[in-house]
Amino acid sequence: MAAGGFCKLPNGTVVVALNLPSPAPDGVGGVRVLVHARNRARALTRLRNLGLRAIYLRGNAAPPTPDEITAVLHHPDGLIWRTSPDNAVDALELWHPIRTLLRRETAPRA
Repeated sequence: MAAGGFCKLPNGTVVVALNLPSPAPDGVGGVRVLVHARNRARALTRLRNLGLRAIYLRGNAAPPTPDEITAVLHHPDGLIWRTSPDNAVDALELWHPIRTLLRRETAPRA
């Protein structure tokens, strides 16, 4: 089960943050995914529709920080990721669009 949490915004939408194991074939480290959606169920559905099927949010152990909320609200897709803070090699890593993570996952094999 992935650690994560959510934060309800004043306009009624939510930001959901999840710490997930890396979907890369080598499985090194983990990723922190942020999703902005109308409600928690829709946020999880957005991730499941991208192929991350076994995603569940139970509890609110690791809610998004104010900086993370700002980052996801300013992204046009409202769905971003970066390596987990506990596994991060570079503490100044920027947020990436989710499509870059999915591209790495489905990279052609030689």
